Amino acid sequence: MIARLDLRLVPTALAVWVVTLTGLLVGWVPAAVLALLCSLAAPLVWRAAPTGPVARGTLAVLLLAGVAATGIAVRAHGVEHHPVRLAAEHGERATLRVMLTSAPRPLRGAAFGARRAADRSLVSAELQSGELAGRRVRAGGAVVLLVPTAGWRDLIAGQQVTATGKLSPPRAGELTVAALQVFGQPADVGSAPGWQRVAEDLREGLRRVSADVLSPAAAGLLPGLVVGDTGGLPPEVEQNFETAGLSHLTAVSGANLAIVCGAVLVLLHLVGAGPVMSAGGAGAALVGFVVLAGPEPSVLRAAVMGAITLLALVLGRQRSALPVLSASVIGLLLLQPDLAMSAGFALSVAATAGLVLLAPVWSSALRTRGVPIGLAEAIAVPLAAHVVTAPLIAALSGEVSLVAVPANILAGPVVAPATVFGVLATVAAPVSTWLAGVLGWLAAPELEWIILVADRAAAVPGAAFDWPSGTVGGLLLAALVVVGLIGMRGRRIRWAVAVVVLLAALVLVPVRTMLPGWPVPGWSMVACDVGQGDGLVLATGGPDEAVVVDTGPDPQRAAECLQRLGIRRVALAVLTHLHADHVSGLAALMGKVPVGAVAIGPLREPAWAMDDVTRDARAHQVPVVPLLSGQRVVWPGLVLDVLGPDPVLARAQTADDANDASIVLLATTPAGRVLLTGDVELPGQGRLMSSGADLRADVLKVPHHGSRYTTPLFLRAVRPRLAVISVGDGNTYGHPSPFVVDDLTRAGTKVLRTDQEGDIAILPGPQGPRYVARGGPLRAGES
Repeated sequence: MIARLDLRLVPTALAVWVVTLTGLLVGWVPAAVLALLCSLAAPLVWRAAPTGPVARGTLAVLLLAGVAATGIAVRAHGVEHHPVRLAAEHGERATLRVMLTSAPRPLRGAAFGARRAADRSLVSAELQSGELAGRRVRAGGAVVLLVPTAGWRDLIAGQQVTATGKLSPPRAGELTVAALQVFGQPADVGSAPGWQRVAEDLREGLRRVSADVLSPAAAGLLPGLVVGDTGGLPPEVEQNFETAGLSHLTAVSGANLAIVCGAVLVLLHLVGAGPVMSAGGAGAALVGFVVLAGPEPSVLRAAVMGAITLLALVLGRQRSALPVLSASVIGLLLLQPDLAMSAGFALSVAATAGLVLLAPVWSSALRTRGVPIGLAEAIAVPLAAHVVTAPLIAALSGEVSLVAVPANILAGPVVAPATVFGVLATVAAPVSTWLAGVLGWLAAPELEWIILVADRAAAVPGAAFDWPSGTVGGLLLAALVVVGLIGMRGRRIRWAVAVVVLLAALVLVPVRTMLPGWPVPGWSMVACDVGQGDGLVLATGGPDEAVVVDTGPDPQRAAECLQRLGIRRVALAVLTHLHADHVSGLAALMGKVPVGAVAIGPLREPAWAMDDVTRDARAHQVPVVPLLSGQRVVWPGLVLDVLGPDPVLARAQTADDANDASIVLLATTPAGRVLLTGDVELPGQGRLMSSGADLRADVLKVPHHGSRYTTPLFLRAVRPRLAVISVGDGNTYGHPSPFVVDDLTRAGTKVLRTDQEGDIAILPGPQGPRYVARGGPLRAGES
């Protein structure tokens, strides 16, 4: 079957993707060089062999890659020199007039999971004009707004608004001009286009009907299956879906589109419609579904592929699915280069390729061994999709699911009827609430079954295991998958693989489910789970002694963390700056263990906090000492070098600048170099990078709880293996920013969060630092 595949467009699609990634990740200059090289090479190829199939294929690659390189070079140059981008590099305040290109989407993650991310949302928009430092700017470009959900939740795509906030650089690898952190309400709100309002009314009707006739979990799942709206999905169900490998069901993609268009085609076939009418009806369903679901990357990919397939149906030409997929990738990347960096787009393309290349072969092999055709396809399809997407999922999440294939096999058969009933309920809701309710009720058994499968699969001990994240981890797993696919052709190798998998299940899974002892022997640093704040402990090498860096917002949690670690003396307590989420636990800590000294930076603001620190230290007879840039403090197992802040600049700052006056420490420990950054934001990070200090570290305490005000340049300067984010569960600040987490993950850094892991211990390993978390059986692990 593979020999009959039409692979002619595949090299062209890959070339277009590669040059687009080059422009996004490296910059416009390399992209322009690639465009020039393609334009010079194309005539040479044409003159050498103008009619040969290889020459024609090479010429197609050069021409389309050259077009893609030229387009991305022009766009990347415009973004790099955009006036708003330049202001964002300095963290300036701005007032922007924008047109929303998406509805506000609540931020996801454990930082929001317990409270459903009710406070901060993400909005994509197109810049219309702006006011920067009193000067007016009229320019276009994509921007991202981080906004309070209250006051913004009812806005939809197509509306124009005015927003005021603080600019920050966009995530690396995007054509976004800037991000704007907004804490106020939208101003001068314009009306939305009629078709956008109709689509939002339909989505709201589906949510209302689901809430009326379904259980809370099913009511949250149905809008997710139909339009990718997971705002009502309970956090525990969402976590179960991730562990069970079922998250793709709530990410609208080609599967949803295939279900809807397939149902329309079947219906038209039953009434005797011909190819033209069938294609027209399916095309209308395709357009309607894209409008309803919104132009997400995977939806766009599926829509383009579906449109090409429907055109082939009208023309009566049989076309392979692989050229259709390749053509859709080329067209979409030329029109929207940002898709080259989209995880959803990559997963959708990979899954479709797996269904084209592997599923038919495996289904046929199963049928030849006596497996019924329906069961063979039910096994082959999710298995093929999981195998080809596993490297991407591992690169993004740092985990590999062991239960994804059986979970998808069990849930797969009921996804299509649930989706069809959901779409019908959406369409019926404006006409008849009763009919929409009946259709939603018919979807209930399927939804409850999917939820049950996710729950039981996630409850399997060792359902997922850790894997290196980032490009290296993804390529490593991809190489193993390729080797496995080649090796599986031999019968002996198949038996060997089965034995290895069985042994891994019998040996590794029980080990994975054992909670490690606490404290972990030999730890060098522990990030205490103190809530929305910082509380770090560094071993000095002395018996039962440590250095504490910040004490968190809670009066007791830092002291309790020290008790769990068996610390009987604190040699030095460093307060990076005097905000409450870093100093409020100091008094309780001094009341529980002896403290040698309290160290503070040159900025003594806010004054009330300085007064509290001085009073509490005096009450426990603990001296307060200054810690200045350039100082070094040494213990047998720990060296602290103070990298910032600059004392002259810090003294000139005010309480509003306290974050950038944070003490920055480089700790040399048995586990490697650890960079502790307090809450430094863009200006402070810029000063660190321009100071000439070597910022490279094995472990990074991510600045300001992973806030959006962390520049990708700073993360690249540090290049950590492990990144620790001290953040509170359910916080209202949007911490950690998904942009910062994605930047770290794509660079191959393992991201650890106290809201997910609990206390996190960093300790030496044979090839660098490793970690053990105290958060629970499924969270404990080593890297």
